[in-house]
Amino acid sequence: MKAKIEIRVLESTEYEAWERFVAEAPGGSVYALPSYLEVLSAVTDSEFRIVAALRGGEILAGIALYERRNAAGPYVAPRLLLYYNGPVFAAPRSKYPSQNTSLYLKLVEAFDDWFAEQEYGHVCLKSRGDLTDVRPFQERGWSVEPAYTYEVSLNDLDAAFGRVESNYRRLIRRCERDGFRLVADDDFDTFFRLHSAIHERKSAPIYLPQERFRIYFEALRERGLCRLYHARLPDGTAAASQLQLLGPHPVAHTVSAGAAAEYLTSGASVFLRWKVLEALAEDGYAGDDLTDAALNDVTRFKSQLGGELRLSMVLTRPPTAKWRLQQRAVASADFTKRSVRYGMRRIGGH
Repeated sequence: MKAKIEIRVLESTEYEAWERFVAEAPGGSVYALPSYLEVLSAVTDSEFRIVAALRGGEILAGIALYERRNAAGPYVAPRLLLYYNGPVFAAPRSKYPSQNTSLYLKLVEAFDDWFAEQEYGHVCLKSRGDLTDVRPFQERGWSVEPAYTYEVSLNDLDAAFGRVESNYRRLIRRCERDGFRLVADDDFDTFFRLHSAIHERKSAPIYLPQERFRIYFEALRERGLCRLYHARLPDGTAAASQLQLLGPHPVAHTVSAGAAAEYLTSGASVFLRWKVLEALAEDGYAGDDLTDAALNDVTRFKSQLGGELRLSMVLTRPPTAKWRLQQRAVASADFTKRSVRYGMRRIGGH
């Protein structure tokens, strides 16, 4: 008779076993590593826990919970620099699909029962692509929405380069002829300048304030969980920069990038993206997640790099009544502020 499935929060002494599990799981990622979440939590004044399903001391599945608080209490949700925060399941072990499905149903039921006993006002989990059967979540009242990203396979670089749009291949070769170089260094100031400039041009939020972003970068670099790349001209000028998340899982993650306005038409960004893919393949990575595929110009750029569209699932547990009331209060306050600002502009105009 098999041992009962146990759901509990892991002790820090068990993190090494969890990291090995994440590295081998199909849906694992750097975002599920305690060493990554420790850094992110420190620079965002948050906390994290790892809740796992175990049987006979063996980890079968788990969720890395990045926890934040507001007036309604603690909650769990993705954020910038935390693209995935969903459940991670071990690869199916039985040759019988029925047995794999049976175990999966038990695991989802056990996790949902555990969440029911917690104080979270809101729980939103975003999985990596291995989770496709959302029926047990829906059966228990969770809402499910699709999300997408582009992932480039690095197992065959020649084939991968053949999937890059022809104009992009031309730009990459032109940058090579013009003497552009891929450089991996710790020039954070240049990266942040280019990162913030492109976000200002697109009116997009900065991932972290500069000094906190610096602490985040340096702490991850010391742990071997990130690398900073630049496309540099022969004179050393950085035309584009890219922050890459690494880790023990075979899929790496492109988390942030930026480019100088004067080099936007040079092909430097395309050159940088492709050369980083080459570097990742040389380091033994099997793929690179380009992060997100919302329908916009950036996504079109990613699709032209030859990435394959990947489906992930956003799983949201029904919120508590306190959370719903708090959200309505926030929405009402925001509406009032907008109305006051509009009224002041009208008065000023007259």
